[in-house]
Amino acid sequence: MGSVVDDAASVEFHAFFEQHYAELSRLAHLLTGEADAADDLAADALLALWHRWDRVRAADHPVAYARGVVANLARTRIRSAVRERRRIALFWSHREEKTENPDVAGVVDVQSALRRLPFRKRACVVLRHAFDLSERDTALALGVSVGTVKSQTSKGMAELQRLLGTQVVPQRVHAAMARGGVSGGRNR
Repeated sequence: MGSVVDDAASVEFHAFFEQHYAELSRLAHLLTGEADAADDLAADALLALWHRWDRVRAADHPVAYARGVVANLARTRIRSAVRERRRIALFWSHREEKTENPDVAGVVDVQSALRRLPFRKRACVVLRHAFDLSERDTALALGVSVGTVKSQTSKGMAELQRLLGTQVVPQRVHAAMARGGVSGGRNR
């Protein structure tokens, strides 16, 4: 059961939402250039405002505060997209051409084993052994420390050796990648 103050705040926030949602969504669209993301960013901003509604409603210019939240969320989204594009470019820049007569069974085994690894271990193994990236480049691509890359690669390789029952896992990962399409970043 809410108090009168809570109900008043809820009504006030609802009115603010109705009055400013479309404007905040347009702002997000203009800042990011992504129509699909604009509504989500506006909704995320308004959710953040709701969590701090007592502070926001006491501000001199609540709409300016809301616009600032949208701008910060848009900046974060843009930075994330830039990092993702860099990772993808780095990922594909080292990709070798497919070879003829692939060992389909071997590729399927490696793909299946890789899909069973948690994402970070899988990404480290694929970047290090299939794309031959250095520990530093792998850390840069994943946004983690070099120590994390070392640890996750080691644990991932141990897990692959257990799953594949072989001591030549790095060569099998590299060979499977060269022969036709191990996906390092997605479960299919």
